[in-house]
Amino acid sequence: MPTANELLRQGRTEELWQMCCGFLSLNINEFMAIQRRLLEQQLELLNNSPLGQKVMHGARPRTLEEFRRLVPLTNYVDYAEDFMEKREDILPEKRVTWVRTSGRTGDYPCKWIPMTDVYAEHLSKALYGVGIFSCCRDWGDTDRIPDDTKLLYGVAPRPYISGTFADVLRLQTPVKSLPSLEEAEKLTYEERISKGFQEALSFGLDYFFGLSLVLVKVGEKVRDASGNIDVRPYLLKPKALFRLSRGFIKSLIARRRMLPKDIWSLKGIIGSGVDSWVYKEKVKELWGRNPLDLYSCTEGGVIATQTWDYGGMTFIPNLNFLEFIPEDELLKSQMDRSYRPKTRLLNEIEAGQTYEIVITSFHGGALVRYRVGDLVRITSLRNEKLNINIPQMAFERRTDDLLNFMVIKLSEKQIWQAMEKTGFAYEDWAAYKIPGEPVLHLLVEPKQDVSEQDKKDFSESIKTAIVESGRSSYEDSGVQEDWRDTLDFVVDVTLLNRGTFARYIRIKQEEGADLAHLKPPHINPPEKALNILLADAEETIVVTKITEKEKVKQAVK
Repeated sequence: MPTANELLRQGRTEELWQMCCGFLSLNINEFMAIQRRLLEQQLELLNNSPLGQKVMHGARPRTLEEFRRLVPLTNYVDYAEDFMEKREDILPEKRVTWVRTSGRTGDYPCKWIPMTDVYAEHLSKALYGVGIFSCCRDWGDTDRIPDDTKLLYGVAPRPYISGTFADVLRLQTPVKSLPSLEEAEKLTYEERISKGFQEALSFGLDYFFGLSLVLVKVGEKVRDASGNIDVRPYLLKPKALFRLSRGFIKSLIARRRMLPKDIWSLKGIIGSGVDSWVYKEKVKELWGRNPLDLYSCTEGGVIATQTWDYGGMTFIPNLNFLEFIPEDELLKSQMDRSYRPKTRLLNEIEAGQTYEIVITSFHGGALVRYRVGDLVRITSLRNEKLNINIPQMAFERRTDDLLNFMVIKLSEKQIWQAMEKTGFAYEDWAAYKIPGEPVLHLLVEPKQDVSEQDKKDFSESIKTAIVESGRSSYEDSGVQEDWRDTLDFVVDVTLLNRGTFARYIRIKQEEGADLAHLKPPHINPPEKALNILLADAEETIVVTKITEKEKVKQAVK
């Protein structure tokens, strides 16, 4: 079978689109037919494998209906003993690559997940399709797709899933990673980003895949340093000098400081995770393109993707069997650990509702009715604008990152959005809740020195933004309006010394922490992390109540 790049070079545009993006033309019945067929093929492999018999508790289902009735839901603890030892003798398919993600502190140091060769082949086509979506204007458009893809290596190295994506993509097209995959894996993250952009000045840059936050920070550095760039190192690099000169002229014409979009014209930007949505407008302002949002994870590869309208994300049918736990069923299972929540299929979900994702790997994969731990919101049952007849989704939050204050419920995404709305320049943040207290503790490291008035203004604006971000959650919480005025919800803002998060990273590096654990989680960091962050904290600003009579009180710690 020809690769995507071969089809592109031969001008076989329709074949290329059908191979990598054809799922967009499916209706829901056709989507479910693919799901059923691939699940039944997977069940044959599971029924004949030791791992399948173990996680399915001896059941041998042959149909979708038997599978959902007989097989329990699983999570990583059901696989950890075998996967941590990378046992291939028990797997449904032996030809695998092992990929990893971060683990749960105290449970296991990381998660290892097997990926079969067949799965990688299908994944590579989906990834090429995502690249098409990030740069096309309509169905069948291939004008902006390069023959030789220059991709900034802005992700974690192999065997992390993001680095594995970059490697798997090479099954479909030549990829020039900046820096190369082999070189990048020997460098620190900061060194990879710096070297990648240095090389991009000479070689050019087609795509960025990684954290949108990285693009924003690099873009801001380019902007802030644009008046003081030393061109001497580039005198012997004519292509780099040309790009810098062209960027400088564009910025002069626009009567502003130079931005990355003046230097490079990216064909596509692909991001994944909470920050992609948060930094969408900043990325476009700095780099000239919207980032395409991708819902992916180590366990499930690519589950859904935006298309060229940058609206809701469309589910992909041929990588995982998809099930959805309604939010009320999730709450029942959280209250009663013995309760087995019911699931729905993609043709049974409702628009406007939130669900926990459950996946079963296709193509010889090993995960069976696996709870990823993510909540997604179904934004609509179809994409009206592009006539896509598959439900559309948006990432909502992790199942374990909700801070519930009864009068208001806050996720990482909502707090992050609130931080951005204030316009306050910050390096990083963390938030936590002490059980039994109606207090949101928010730790913020300013990017620059701030005056007393700025501190007061920030405390007021962050409180307002947080309340606004959480409004929809408490509107549906069953709490009456008159109750809200009697409950003392408090926003407790602690301004950290500059360099606090950098110091935290240094401490974790000295402890030998894994790459994924160098930064504290944004929501409910563990006690040890809080002790490090708060070691030199100077000031706490307390903002009380969600009422019109809010007051600011400062207290020096």
